[in-house]
Amino acid sequence: MKKLNFAAILAALVIGIGTLSGATANAAGKTDRPSTPQSYSRLSKEVRKKLLTLPYYGVFDNLAYSINGNTVTLHGQVVRPSTKSDAARNVATVPGVAKVVNNIEVLPVSGFDDSIRIRTLRALERTGSLYRYFIGSNPSLHIVVDRGHVTLTGVVSSKLDRQLAYMTAQQVPGAFSVTNDLRLDGEGEAR
Repeated sequence: MKKLNFAAILAALVIGIGTLSGATANAAGKTDRPSTPQSYSRLSKEVRKKLLTLPYYGVFDNLAYSINGNTVTLHGQVVRPSTKSDAARNVATVPGVAKVVNNIEVLPVSGFDDSIRIRTLRALERTGSLYRYFIGSNPSLHIVVDRGHVTLTGVVSSKLDRQLAYMTAQQVPGAFSVTNDLRLDGEGEAR
């Protein structure tokens, strides 16, 4: 009987010390303690890596994220529902992430949008030196088409490339509008 009381007192003492330190642990053992600038940078790099290595993340998807403490909020648009769920699942495995808010939009299935996607990609690949942005498994330029409206996102290396991509996309037949959200390399980390 005395052993049980001692164990209960010890458990209460340990829980009380954890609460006094300002950190609470969830079932996965992650803490809700605010991140330092170094841990924020590490967390950001890990989240970015998890998103870039998704198996079906491609040129027609756009993923972004924001970090608030130990909560990661995912944003963007994808063509496959599995990419949305895979993104949340992968980011949740990052050490230090306590909660994932998945605000990724799954674009509607549309043969019309698919044809605009392909025509825009082909036009951009054939224009000047823009083809280099589509080389490799992680393209730096993304084409998002939603109900006939095209948005160019990602990173290019010069103002000329940003303007050239925008002008080329505007000439694609069937697109209702083109929004140029391309950033120059070095204008800030892609999130």
